[in-house]
Amino acid sequence: MTHPEPWPLRHLVLRTPRLELRPDDDAGLLELAEEAHHGVHPPEEMPFSVPWTDADPRDLGRGALQFFWRQRAQLAPEDWPLNFLVRLDGRVVGTQGLTARNFPILREVETGSWIGLRHQGRGIGTEMRAAVLAFAFDHLGALRARSGAFTDNTASRRVSEKLGYRPDGSLWVARREQRAEQVRLLLTPEAFVRPPWTLQVEGLDACRRMLGLDG
Repeated sequence: MTHPEPWPLRHLVLRTPRLELRPDDDAGLLELAEEAHHGVHPPEEMPFSVPWTDADPRDLGRGALQFFWRQRAQLAPEDWPLNFLVRLDGRVVGTQGLTARNFPILREVETGSWIGLRHQGRGIGTEMRAAVLAFAFDHLGALRARSGAFTDNTASRRVSEKLGYRPDGSLWVARREQRAEQVRLLLTPEAFVRPPWTLQVEGLDACRRMLGLDG
């Protein structure tokens, strides 16, 4: 007797000209933790609402793994975080998140990401976000995508501008015990500035039930 695949997300893959994106797996998370130890941003900056990179180096990797394990364990059709590990030349260089709540009703997703400091400045951040946006709009049927960035996070805001996001208000966030302004950003399929390549997607059909896309 053939049983259903218990975790079909392990077969999901997105491919761009340079990158391969797959939902997180334990071996890949160990690579991601190692990348975090090489640095994610200059120490005087903090691009994250939760300053996880300020952790004691002895705890940094373990904390990162536990975060992704919790996210994976809580995935449900009505509330799913997809944390794609981003590989360049076969090595993990960062992570690109795509999350949604009540997706069959709202058709809205949110993105968040980071790549290792030593890989920044090469267009990887734009390419990996374009990949999950094309996936969300063209393959999942999303109608809106949200993101956000602190006003001093120039790199992230530049990626959003390239891809067609528009400002959608702002909010104050406590960051390193100080007030910081975070800009909300919104993108629709019509405004999406599409890349000159076509996203390749494998393994989605078996994942549709997990993502609330089938009955």
